[in-house]
Amino acid sequence: MPQRTRVAVLYGGRSGEHEVSLQSAASVIRHLDRERFEIVPVSIDKAGRWQLHGLHRLDEAGGDALPIPPDAPEVRLAGGTEGRCALIPLAGGQATVEIDVVIPVMHGPLYEDGAIQGLLDLAEAAYVGSGVLASALAMDKDVAKRLAGQAGIPIAPYRAFTRKSFERGSDALLAEIREALSLPVFVKPCNMGSSVGIHKVKDWSALRAALDDAFQYDVKVLVEQGIDAREIEVAVLDGDPPFVSLASELNPRPHHEFYSYAAKYLDPDGATVDLPARLDPAAMERVRGLAAQVFEALGCSGLARVDFFLDRASGAFYFNEINTLPGFTAISMYPKMMEASGVSYPELLTRLVDLAVERHRTRHGLRRDFNG
Repeated sequence: MPQRTRVAVLYGGRSGEHEVSLQSAASVIRHLDRERFEIVPVSIDKAGRWQLHGLHRLDEAGGDALPIPPDAPEVRLAGGTEGRCALIPLAGGQATVEIDVVIPVMHGPLYEDGAIQGLLDLAEAAYVGSGVLASALAMDKDVAKRLAGQAGIPIAPYRAFTRKSFERGSDALLAEIREALSLPVFVKPCNMGSSVGIHKVKDWSALRAALDDAFQYDVKVLVEQGIDAREIEVAVLDGDPPFVSLASELNPRPHHEFYSYAAKYLDPDGATVDLPARLDPAAMERVRGLAAQVFEALGCSGLARVDFFLDRASGAFYFNEINTLPGFTAISMYPKMMEASGVSYPELLTRLVDLAVERHRTRHGLRRDFNG
């Protein structure tokens, strides 16, 4: 039997999406091919401690969310041998564990914005997903929209500003927003996911409170024009060319005004999904093509879920956001769209690991010296 590839599933983290990560990681571990991969669970708790876990213990715990046993040994990340990274115990008596590939199953700031990717690069680790630059660009909704717009991809009107600029002149900024946009508008932290901190504002008197809440999650916020739109998502898997899934459509229930955090994760009846989306063939091909364009424009690698608004009146698609580490929970749309397009969950994970190895091999082979 060939030697299995040792895969670290990195989960948890210190962002507001910690609990979502626990669900995603449980699903990933459940679907990884154990005949091909040796799975090494590694968590980052809310205090920032890295801990190494025995797979059998987590298997026995079961459930839809992966636990973080507090008594697990702490480790640090370092470079290993022959292109691997290493998990080195902080206390004696534990052996160093070398890792072939890391799957960072984490969401939100520090984990989707290039921070963890930079750390993995420093340790010369192979890892699933986009690198530092693409992760950072995609995580910032403002910058992602700017780059998409420059690539000719339609975006809805919006205004973005920092907390400092808001504190300097909030009245002027509020007046500028009212002049540029019409109700309703959506207030969003620029660097959060899972709809954390998002508010639908239907009365200008509620705008300041929505901004104050959004600024609890980020130092930059955008206010976007509300559109009477359908919510369309597309999954992209890297390749030459990238594999683009059938689109899906999210339909929030009437008691949720939009696809909020509660609708996604807390309410089992929060939304219905049409997979594939109810689009005519031309519209389906149009949105799949736009998703590939966004993936390329931002220089993404590995995987991404690209979200669009479909204007009910005009039939136009508008790029909403791109998620370079989309959810992998039992109800997450990225694996569901891939499965509906012919790529099963286990096959998807295997392909992502293979892509990570290939990308790492290419980058590792680049020259780092220059002799003239």
